[in-house]
Amino acid sequence: MLRGLYTGWTGMVNEQKRLDVISNNMANADSVGYKLDKTTSQAFDQVLAIKVRDGSQAYHNEAIGHLSLGVKIGEVYTDFSQGSVRDTGNNLDVAISGKGFFTVNVTDQSGTVHTRYTRNGQFTLTKDGLLTDADGNAIQGQGGDIYIPTDAKAISISPTGEIVADGTVIDTLKIVDFEDYDYLEKYGNTMYEPVDGATEKDADAQLLQGYTEQSNVNVVREMVDMITVTRAYEAGQKVVRAYDSMLDRAVNSVGRLGS
Repeated sequence: MLRGLYTGWTGMVNEQKRLDVISNNMANADSVGYKLDKTTSQAFDQVLAIKVRDGSQAYHNEAIGHLSLGVKIGEVYTDFSQGSVRDTGNNLDVAISGKGFFTVNVTDQSGTVHTRYTRNGQFTLTKDGLLTDADGNAIQGQGGDIYIPTDAKAISISPTGEIVADGTVIDTLKIVDFEDYDYLEKYGNTMYEPVDGATEKDADAQLLQGYTEQSNVNVVREMVDMITVTRAYEAGQKVVRAYDSMLDRAVNSVGRLGS
């Protein structure tokens, strides 16, 4: 009887984790460059159930079948499909059309510099002319950090990433792509860092100045999935309550009748 109680509980835990992922997607529906997270579900490995040794089985154990331990989250993965682009009118905003990532140097609290990648093209200039993202991390060009004269009157970024200020070529944005996105680890909501096994390759992308790539989250679909998850969670609750009621009767009612 406890088998069904455990199965119902694992289903509830699984739906709670799915709901956490969906909630994060919806919270980032308006985040520039955000990529949708999805989940898969899988069954726990089955185990062989063995009859407890009693008087009827004095010398050997008897197999009574395989026991399923319920469901669990298989993996959380990211959907890297292209998001829509939005015209912002800001000449420092850049959207990537196609595959690839902007290269960003992120300095942590200990002073260590990490090279990470993002699709968020909302850029700005510091008072020293350093091109950064919204969090102040340095955007990388082919020559390293990109400095643009703060008094430049005309800044243009070509589809290949070449930055020109008042007719002078400054640098070219470093756009990187990877052979397999499974080797990218997500940091925060819009940044990624390669892990062991990641292989860089040339990006097949076109840059659009004055645009940003929006999140690829479909809010309506996420709402439908949230309703489905909620109903599945409620079903798991009913299973647990039903088994709780049966256990209560087995312990109290049956025991009282036998006394």
